[in-house]
Amino acid sequence: MKFWTFTFAFLLLTYAARAQEVLWASKVLGFSSEFQQEVVGQEFRAIQALGRPNKYPVAGESPCAWTPYNADSQGEEWIKVGFGVALRAKQVVVAENHNAGAITRVFAYTPNSTEILIYEDYAPYAGKESARLLSIPIKDSTLIISAVKIVLNPARVRGYNQIDAIGISASTAKVPTGVNVSAKAPAEIIKENLGKSINSKGQEVAPIIAPDGKTLYFTRSKHELNIGAPEKQDVWFSKLESGNVWGAAMNMSTPINNAESNAICGIAGDGKTLYLLNVYKSDGTLIDGLSKSVRQKSGWSFPSECKITNNYNLQKDNLREYGMSPDGKILVLSVKRKDTFGKKDLYVSFQKKDKTWSEPQNMGADINTADEDGCPFVASDGQTVYFTSTGRPGFGDGDIFVSRRLDSTWTKWTEPENLGPAINTAGWDGYLTIPASGEYGYMSSTQNSMGETDIFRFKLYPEIKPQAVAIISGSVLNGATKQPVGTDVITDLLKDNKEITKVEYNPETGEFKMIVPVGETYRLTAPTDGFFSQNKVIDLSREKRFREIRENITLVPVQAGQKIVLNNVAFEQSKFELVVGSEAELNEIVRLMEKNAAMEVLLEGHTDNQGDFKLNIKLSEDRVAEVKKYFVGKGIAETRVQTKGWGPTKPVASNESEDRRKLNRRVEFTILKM
Repeated sequence: MKFWTFTFAFLLLTYAARAQEVLWASKVLGFSSEFQQEVVGQEFRAIQALGRPNKYPVAGESPCAWTPYNADSQGEEWIKVGFGVALRAKQVVVAENHNAGAITRVFAYTPNSTEILIYEDYAPYAGKESARLLSIPIKDSTLIISAVKIVLNPARVRGYNQIDAIGISASTAKVPTGVNVSAKAPAEIIKENLGKSINSKGQEVAPIIAPDGKTLYFTRSKHELNIGAPEKQDVWFSKLESGNVWGAAMNMSTPINNAESNAICGIAGDGKTLYLLNVYKSDGTLIDGLSKSVRQKSGWSFPSECKITNNYNLQKDNLREYGMSPDGKILVLSVKRKDTFGKKDLYVSFQKKDKTWSEPQNMGADINTADEDGCPFVASDGQTVYFTSTGRPGFGDGDIFVSRRLDSTWTKWTEPENLGPAINTAGWDGYLTIPASGEYGYMSSTQNSMGETDIFRFKLYPEIKPQAVAIISGSVLNGATKQPVGTDVITDLLKDNKEITKVEYNPETGEFKMIVPVGETYRLTAPTDGFFSQNKVIDLSREKRFREIRENITLVPVQAGQKIVLNNVAFEQSKFELVVGSEAELNEIVRLMEKNAAMEVLLEGHTDNQGDFKLNIKLSEDRVAEVKKYFVGKGIAETRVQTKGWGPTKPVASNESEDRRKLNRRVEFTILKM
């Protein structure tokens, strides 16, 4: 235990400190040989000596370090690397992560290619460390270094020798290396075993929490109530009960589970679609791939295939892992393909218009390593990804990291950050899942488990939380009958009408539900044949925390004599120009008039009682004339649109306060003819 505590203290160093102290090699200029285990991938290659350490200060063999082809050979091996800029260096550092001590000579090179011997040691290696950070002081204070060559004698230390990283520093201070953990990571975090209601003597893995945090799904094996056989895997679920306690888990039964091994890997933002490993065949067998099951009135549907273009996996055990974005449009895969850096990489696939998926694209070197990167989870903000990696400095056999997307390509990422030793253990940790609230994280771990692998939860500290979001839910109602109407609900940004989400509302399976980032103003619409959708504007522009909002959308039947207030048509103060954002509601009227060729309408403008009476009459006339102009510009005949300006003469509220006056400043349209 004392050793473990010391290790944490030694490793907890920030990237800011590392970046400030050392310049790591950025290009390979030459090498004697490299170990090649597989044709596909970059494991053990010379390029693994580039960049900051991927293994050191942890000792042990890693595919993320340069490994010469020969072990224990009497012949010399060497690698020469260059740096992004030449530096007046005061030291050269070499991170040896496995079988350290084989280095016999080190050469430095100036920008004009002058070679200088800066280190020489042919004596038998007396060190006992399997890993070390060799620091070579530069005696010549005027020496500018642009490249470094490392020469090894493999026979000095038995076994394969590995070089993790090579750097130069303008400082004589000890170069800090370690795990990239937030400086604000707490020293202790309580990881709560979810207890007997969830965990058993068997294996509970891969938790998937519903975005609203009220249902927990997971995969269980070695349990007597599994369908088919105890040693097979089944999907189970539990409901959150009062007191923040999880109820007794229940088997999801058919059609989710069958006689084969079944597993869950994702859930849609509305909680009505589950994503499952493998493709379900009608004869009860499974083949490689991905499926989805949709909740219906009668229960969960038979899983249907999610067709992914050219979806293959070169990994020997063919283990695939998936993570689905809450909007169901982005799929992250962990597989081995022809362009994989190592054992397994993270890939992204985009849903196409025909609901199939694009060919997986590697998410890039910012996030992937030459080792194994898997267990992806896409947070509710659609920006933050959590995953388990064995290719970065960590605290155990596999640690959970977080990275944030920098652009829409899904190939540019912030440097992955380790969640810290209070979360990651000396063993393997993974399958993190987080509800939309961002309050708790749920994960699989063997530490302090009741059997094999158990599910734990812990409170997320701010630095590793995803960006705050809001869950918007509600029903779509017929304004005349107050009965629910099945339709699609669309959310777009008020500022530019950009569509953010589109979800189906099915009254038989509950409310519609969608997830949106806070910090924006949104408009909800439900375009439906035979109805005018009264838009709902939800202002989250000043919100910084998680919100749950319930808003119903009213559909007004399209029929002669119907009068509707356009709540979201606005004008500049004391002017008749339309404010940006008014188009959506006007376009809804255009849609109705295009579908109903005989439809004619009356537009009526109203103001409050502030200011000159005659000017208000004129302003109301100009405003409805501007709306008519918009309709005509969309192809509606002028003869189908009548206008009338009433000024302040027909108030619907008193004018005693600004809030009441706002109700009087309105545009109404009446359907005159169908």
